[in-house]
Amino acid sequence: MNTEATPLLRNRAKEKLSKGERVYSMTVRLVRTVDIASIAHTAGFDSVYIDLEHSSFSLEAAGQICMACNSLGVTPLVRVPGLDPSFIARVMDSGAMGIIVPGVESAEEARTLVRAVKHAPLGGRSLAGAAPQLHYRALPADQLVRELDQASMVVPMIESQAGLDAVEAIAAVDGVDMILVGASDLSVELGVAGQLDHPRVHEAYLKVIKACQANGKFVGIGGLGGRPDLIRQYLDLGAGFVSTGNDISFLSTAAAQKRQQFE
Repeated sequence: MNTEATPLLRNRAKEKLSKGERVYSMTVRLVRTVDIASIAHTAGFDSVYIDLEHSSFSLEAAGQICMACNSLGVTPLVRVPGLDPSFIARVMDSGAMGIIVPGVESAEEARTLVRAVKHAPLGGRSLAGAAPQLHYRALPADQLVRELDQASMVVPMIESQAGLDAVEAIAAVDGVDMILVGASDLSVELGVAGQLDHPRVHEAYLKVIKACQANGKFVGIGGLGGRPDLIRQYLDLGAGFVSTGNDISFLSTAAAQKRQQFE
């Protein structure tokens, strides 16, 4: 078998995006057990996005959920708190299929992210050996690097005016796969906190979409889970990845709806 033509490791979310198909993800901030992977799979989500920026999640819990997702064909992405290459490497070594970094504001920061996720020659990540994503198969080092790097995703977030100003340069960085717009923080930065349908936020989305389309990168929608009308609008304009909301909001909404049934 030609392992270059037929990779052993598949990132189904990345494959769908490459085909122009839409990818729907749920963010995990509350649930610490592997059950959330099965729930995401049963609900039809393509991806789980584990949030280490806004939670008290341990790396161990995140890694276990990543591995459960991988076994079910649900792509596990992890948002790390910041641009720390050593921590990013540990997250990837624990089973993640991609890294999301908040608040990226320059091409140099994007290149640092690529170097942290990818191995040489594109990056500088240390090769840990047998990988959990490949079920710890013993593979030649060159094949292992090839498998991991073709499947992994590098995702900088645009959440500030500085990031927006640099988005064309960020999108042009080799190794960046997708740019995710963080609409909540971006609306605050733009002086229109929470006004997700404000023209400034709309123009920001258009600018990111244009930059990504010009550079062959995917566009992710974040912070609009409560506005499906806006999500549909940006999907029609070229975005492909949707962060639909997090487990806290899902549980809270369902609990409130259930309680109201007894009024």
